Amino acid sequence: MHSKTFTILQKKKNQILELWLNNQLADEGLREDLISNQDLRASSEELVDVLVSSASDDNLENPESSDFDPVLEILAGVSMTRARQGFSPRETGLFVLGLKEALLTVLQEEMSDSPAELYTESLKISRLLDSFSIVTFETFIKGREDVILRQTDEIAEISTPVIRVWDGILALPIIGTLDSARTQVVMENLLQEIVETGSSIAILDISGVPAVDSLVAQHLIKTVSATRLMGAECIISGIRPEIAQTIVHLGIDLSSIITKATLASALRYAFSSLNLEVKKAIREKVSIR
Repeated sequence: MHSKTFTILQKKKNQILELWLNNQLADEGLREDLISNQDLRASSEELVDVLVSSASDDNLENPESSDFDPVLEILAGVSMTRARQGFSPRETGLFVLGLKEALLTVLQEEMSDSPAELYTESLKISRLLDSFSIVTFETFIKGREDVILRQTDEIAEISTPVIRVWDGILALPIIGTLDSARTQVVMENLLQEIVETGSSIAILDISGVPAVDSLVAQHLIKTVSATRLMGAECIISGIRPEIAQTIVHLGIDLSSIITKATLASALRYAFSSLNLEVKKAIREKVSIR
């Protein structure tokens, strides 16, 4: 014999869906810029259908039951999608908690004449939906972490451009903190460009690096060493007075590396090394009679 809660879920499925949808659409925080009403209805209807078809007398008190795997799959899809679309954790969590509110409201209407039974069955529904909410939050966080990691990789690629400033001369301006992961990107991009262009001089400009400690210095030395192994000379420019003082204070030996205060100085040195000379052209004034 089916319990009263299970019977209510089967019988009042449409009412639960409409109540839940109305509550979502009436919410002032509804993100219509991120999801259309049609998509919201479709995802809500799918979740209610699968939840009702998965629920039984045996599993209402067991959120870990494999019967609810289809429900968790839908919630995972919703969470990942909303994480990519830009929804907040609160907005995503309220999606499930709103369903819980609709279920409890319908239970209250149907069991108002039996307070003790209403209390017991409401606890079952609350624990079940709370468990689903936790899964939703966990999946959302994972989705947001994936987005952040992808964006970090994209920013790293964008923020380490190798510029061909002259035939045989490359420049790589570094902006921001230089850590192990970013050093790897810098080296890969620089070495690949050296191979493709056949350049013999590479300039690492650290004017945009806020501070240089022993770890950053080691990363720079590794990059210089890798560049030399490719047959190119490496110049470090952008050595500000405070950076020079820090390097001396830390006892870091950069004596074997060519360093310059500015990118312009590094370019002049590179031109001189390649026996190139850049002169300012003087144009004769033409008088009009």
